[in-house]
Amino acid sequence: MRGGTNRGVTIAALFRYPVKSMLGESLTRAVLDERGVVGDRAYAVLDVESGVVASAKVPKRWAKLLEFSAVFAGEPVPGEAAPPVIITFPDGSTRRSDDDGIDQALSDVLGREVKLITTPPDGVAFEELWVDIEGVERAELGPEHIIEATTKRQEDTGEAISHFDVAGFAPPGRFYDLCAIHVITQSTLDRLRELAPESDFDARRYRPNVVLDGTEPGFVENDWPGREMTLGSDARLRFSFQTMRCVMTTMAQEDLPEDRNTLRTVAKNNRIDISHPVVGGKWACAGVYADVSAGGEVAVGDAHA
Repeated sequence: MRGGTNRGVTIAALFRYPVKSMLGESLTRAVLDERGVVGDRAYAVLDVESGVVASAKVPKRWAKLLEFSAVFAGEPVPGEAAPPVIITFPDGSTRRSDDDGIDQALSDVLGREVKLITTPPDGVAFEELWVDIEGVERAELGPEHIIEATTKRQEDTGEAISHFDVAGFAPPGRFYDLCAIHVITQSTLDRLRELAPESDFDARRYRPNVVLDGTEPGFVENDWPGREMTLGSDARLRFSFQTMRCVMTTMAQEDLPEDRNTLRTVAKNNRIDISHPVVGGKWACAGVYADVSAGGEVAVGDAHA
């Protein structure tokens, strides 16, 4: 890593999420291009009434998305339209994204009229709940001035719901929240486990693209923004800013139970002052965002150069 001393760092896991907020794919190999992992967040569920992209970050409305999973029917190719995805529904049944009636089938389960889309409409946004957690002040999750400026509505509980542009700091064309790549280290997950051994800090809670092992101990990603890392033979990442954490990390998925202590632990032990003209301020963080400065193929077990 340029500007760092982490030698012996390897890729421990790779993930891709074909449909935003659904469970995704664990990969052994992945191709990175200028827009991130090829195929990542290529599809999204659009709420027809509000025009907002559905996100499990508003649990009351969209938690059920985490009961779906999606895999590609064929391997995505850089520069080409995403292939169809096979979606497994909560009852175990499957449908393809190009099936007649897929929108109605999704709407029936989600309880709202939705459409599966691959092209983000102009100005499309997603929403995020500022969850109330016992023992955590809202300002410990994120800067109060940003929360107030972005709040568009409230949950029945009075919890604020913010409205953010999709892919705010990522190349256009995919349904990211903010940036193209999300990286987390085993050392950060290990540190969280040390702080709260009663909770399960599984990497799946954090929906990363890349999990790295072999770094220095602790919340090592805190110091990475501004640095670059080469993975495999030629893929290169440039780290932008630390990853802010939200209610989605606390939610039940697969065999992981709901656990708000996972977010409480981050908020109490790793609040980072992010230097950024738009999202600057103190946030509860775990992991780091990155842009792809050079594309290439990466694989589990690859070391950084």
